[in-house]
Amino acid sequence: MADLFELNRQKQIEREAPLAARMRPHTLEEFVGQQHIIGEDRLLYRAIKADRLFSSVIFWGPPGTGKTTLAMIIAHSTARHFETISAVLAGVAELRKVIEDAKQRRGMYGTRTLLLVDEIHRWNKAQQDALLPHVEDGTVGLIGATTENPYFSVIAPLVSRSRVFQFKPLTDDDVEVILRNALADGARGYGTRNVLVDDDAVAHLVRTAGGDARSALNALELAVESTTPGPNGIIHISLAAAEDSIQQHALRYDKSGDEHYDTISAFIKSVRGGDPDAALYWLAKMVSAGEDPRFILRRLYILAAEDIGLADPTGVIVVNACAQAFEWVGMPEGQYHLAMATLYLATAPKSNSVGAYWSALAHVQEKGVGAVPVHLRDKSDVFRGALAEHYRRTLGEHEGYQYPHAFPEGFVEQQYLPDGVEGGWFRPKKHGYERQISQRLADWWKDRVD
Repeated sequence: MADLFELNRQKQIEREAPLAARMRPHTLEEFVGQQHIIGEDRLLYRAIKADRLFSSVIFWGPPGTGKTTLAMIIAHSTARHFETISAVLAGVAELRKVIEDAKQRRGMYGTRTLLLVDEIHRWNKAQQDALLPHVEDGTVGLIGATTENPYFSVIAPLVSRSRVFQFKPLTDDDVEVILRNALADGARGYGTRNVLVDDDAVAHLVRTAGGDARSALNALELAVESTTPGPNGIIHISLAAAEDSIQQHALRYDKSGDEHYDTISAFIKSVRGGDPDAALYWLAKMVSAGEDPRFILRRLYILAAEDIGLADPTGVIVVNACAQAFEWVGMPEGQYHLAMATLYLATAPKSNSVGAYWSALAHVQEKGVGAVPVHLRDKSDVFRGALAEHYRRTLGEHEGYQYPHAFPEGFVEQQYLPDGVEGGWFRPKKHGYERQISQRLADWWKDRVD
């Protein structure tokens, strides 16, 4: 009788669970997304299907991308005993109990244990060290789930003994499939209820989810449960209801359409024009609309060379550092690094002088390449000496290469371009760091000063 009551209570808990929990896939066939690691032709898929996941694994990726879901699918498909620990709630004492039970289970029945440590990055080094020897000797097989880069948040010995699988944010198509599955599923979703969700409402939930299935399902659930059925009994979810459920207005933004190109154009032109407020505005619009932050960072990389250039050579270094920090931090905190790179470039002195390269390239493509001057040609048996006098004796005073380091200021005026090629493409500005470059070149090449 007690078992019957427990079974009924468990079924009631499952019925009352949030939609995201109810819709959690139970099989690999139901799993949506992450085809780069769980596609039918991938190693992980075959290992799970064959129940041969003997080595430890770490699932790393943003929230709502399927890390815990995939671990639970493994739990349902494996013949091994499966245990779960949340690193947020459990410590070394709970871990020791799991390990002791795993040892007894293996000794008495020969049953191996798989241990899911959710949010493993929350454990400190001492806690992770306590797990290491038991992973090492095979007492447990580890499935670690983390939103943080494991190469920084998990101790190196655990990482070295594990296969790391990186989960990516779900695509908009993936999230839409998940939402429509929830609307159609009669057992776990809203398939038995008269729910009508407008296409633009679905699109808004998809965009604002930012690749997080849990966020999308939570918003859908709130919209459905808070909407009163109409006279015809239909629960109608309009765009306005979707906006209200996720507390964010829909933005006109199509990642493959005009709005995408117009917005990134406005962003770049605002940074180039030195308007930090406008740059932040367009950045905020793109991020809110679900634009890929890496796309924005790639454009800032280009701008740092094209529009800032040598006026502030630190610009490209700042963008590079912010891009690396974004990879380590992820969203939402990574927005600080997007903003930092944007503001640095927007407020930096501007120069397009690096574009001189394209003028040189056009000259080469239109007029061909001239012969390398004799004194610049390779003389490997001479260059090893690296002494100006040696060059003079070997090549002759007037036709020989003059070694700049042999002169007091590390510079000597001589011909570097082929005969008949005048150059003059690079023209540094008179502001920022390029002011120093301009003055230096004027001191060196006095005959080239405008």
